[in-house]
Amino acid sequence: MEKQPQRYFDMISFRRWSRKSYAVFSSLGKLIKIGVLSLSCSILVFPVHSKETPDSLTHQPNDTIKELEEVVVSAQIAPMLQSELMRVVQVISRPQIEQSPARDLAGLLHNVSGLDIRSRGAFGMQADIGIRGGTFDQAMVLLNGINITDPQTGHHNLNIPVDISTIERIEILQGPGARVFGPNAFSGAVNIITRKSEQPFLNVMLEGGQHNFGAAGLSGGFTTGNISHHLSLHGMRTDGFTENTDFSALNIYYRGIIENDSYEFDLQAAFGQRAFGANSFYTPVFPEQFEEIKTGLLSLQWIPKGRLQLKSSLYWRRNHDRFELFRNESPDWYNDHNYHLTDVIGAGINWTHTGTFGKSSLGADFRYEHIYSTVLGEPIINPREATGYNDVYYTHSWQRSGLSLMGEHSFFIQNFSLSAGILTWINPELEKGVALFPGVDAGWQFSPAWRWFASFNRTLRLPTFTDLFYSGPSNLGNASLQPEKAISAETGLKATFNGWSFEMAVFNRWGQDMIDWVRRPGEDQWKSMNFTNVNFSGFEAGMTFRNISLFHPQHPASISLYYTFLTADKSSGELVSNYVLDYLRHKVGLFALIPFSPNWGLSTNIAWIDRAGGYMVYENNEFTRLEDFPSWWSLDYRFYYHRGAFELYTEVTNLLNQPNVTIANVPQPGRWIRIGIKIELGI
Repeated sequence: MEKQPQRYFDMISFRRWSRKSYAVFSSLGKLIKIGVLSLSCSILVFPVHSKETPDSLTHQPNDTIKELEEVVVSAQIAPMLQSELMRVVQVISRPQIEQSPARDLAGLLHNVSGLDIRSRGAFGMQADIGIRGGTFDQAMVLLNGINITDPQTGHHNLNIPVDISTIERIEILQGPGARVFGPNAFSGAVNIITRKSEQPFLNVMLEGGQHNFGAAGLSGGFTTGNISHHLSLHGMRTDGFTENTDFSALNIYYRGIIENDSYEFDLQAAFGQRAFGANSFYTPVFPEQFEEIKTGLLSLQWIPKGRLQLKSSLYWRRNHDRFELFRNESPDWYNDHNYHLTDVIGAGINWTHTGTFGKSSLGADFRYEHIYSTVLGEPIINPREATGYNDVYYTHSWQRSGLSLMGEHSFFIQNFSLSAGILTWINPELEKGVALFPGVDAGWQFSPAWRWFASFNRTLRLPTFTDLFYSGPSNLGNASLQPEKAISAETGLKATFNGWSFEMAVFNRWGQDMIDWVRRPGEDQWKSMNFTNVNFSGFEAGMTFRNISLFHPQHPASISLYYTFLTADKSSGELVSNYVLDYLRHKVGLFALIPFSPNWGLSTNIAWIDRAGGYMVYENNEFTRLEDFPSWWSLDYRFYYHRGAFELYTEVTNLLNQPNVTIANVPQPGRWIRIGIKIELGI
């Protein structure tokens, strides 16, 4: 029988609720219908008892029943049903990933409301993620619940050795997550969940396009005894869309799960390497920059089954970074390239108890961060040889560690829900050696269709090693930096009706001692400093229309719209802000999936982006003027033909060939056309 394309908006039923180490759901052991998933990539989840919320789509004739695991959303410490959560969480599902025109993680996140992706190269070679006006250092990134945030610089946070064919879904927590994940979940957190190999499969992908772009991927899943394995290998390269924008990248990823009636072990190992021309990355005065990054990850999670609701984890992340200010010829004053070796080691344990008055959770998490470098940290007496490089020695080093102790309780009274918790962060670098992160979330289901939620949380971020120590011709760090702090509040509504849904949220973040790189016009160096107080206010709204009958009644179209507005009440005066005050002021987006038949169709992402702030324009290596960031339209599309195990597709990014600038003076690619073939076989 011919394989049919998966519909986005079929009715979903769940028989088994996930309780992984990164899960927020407990086992229910019964069949529950929860309505349709939203294509808008924006799901506001907060308290509502499923028995009190009628499923408005249950009787639609075109809906079918599918059995899946419950979607995992890590927004609270204790395991929690999605319907009981009281935070703004956005989810990019596996079908959305497959139909998106994006071919990399940064491209997927670019079309999510409230997220700001600023790229210094094509296909996410160095992309920064900001959430609700936050900088790239203020967003935490997790892989299957493991904190892989880079302490050297947030520029490396999206250097994740996993290609998108391996990703099952992406969960984005909007707003501070310190009381759940610890420091550095300042403005939000992104949790990337990879696929599990419950059924054997083999996936092959080949792709080519303009600028000598090529990509190839091979992934598969199989089982041996009670162990399920998932392995993927993916590489891509291009000559670049303009001078010094070439790159090559390789990702290798393995996930193995050992499961029996008593426990589950979840092991993941990954390695990624990318080398790319970094045109004007840190200064337009020297455009011939280059960078090579190697990232490795190893983690193990243990989840016992039964009445003991315990979970524990161990992980190690290593990152090599070589940055060349001059890729080819260099002047006499240039000593050598910058070399860095960063290690992060962590361990955590959480315990949850479900009782008459709700759910209680206690946990502890230890994290150790260390760097060897030629420029970052304090000088060391005995330089250490840099493995893999000839005649290169690390001359600086730095380390820090911290312990998180957390507690939380959630309870429900009819249609009302309340969750309160606190995280205690113990770190000798803090002024008093300890910091508290309290928070409270509340929700009310005041009608069958309408829901209200609110939250109030405190958050903090430690400066990165680059903030503290980096010194170069264009940057000067500050070892006296203090952590930046903020208090955030938000409230919102969500409505779900027959065939469409609506969500909106308003929020405010009061920031203190914000860290930024600033300089005055005409100066050559960016200086790291605590940038007094910066307050952000914002508004988000989205609407999704599903089951739109256009060309094929059994394969309906869907359309999602969203809008994000941000404003800051602190201007930079004569200082030019490199990050904190360059934020998305307006972002309007549309995503549409239009099947023309059971076998072929079209998906498109459209966005209009208006950014606050500006950048310094250089001509002939001399500063000439300040210029505002231009607003621009982003239009991407994907046309696919699917038959059986085969899929042919063509993708175009920046179809309108719009010139745009997201980082000062860094060129961005114009229209880029690619074609590909994908084969997925069950074994």
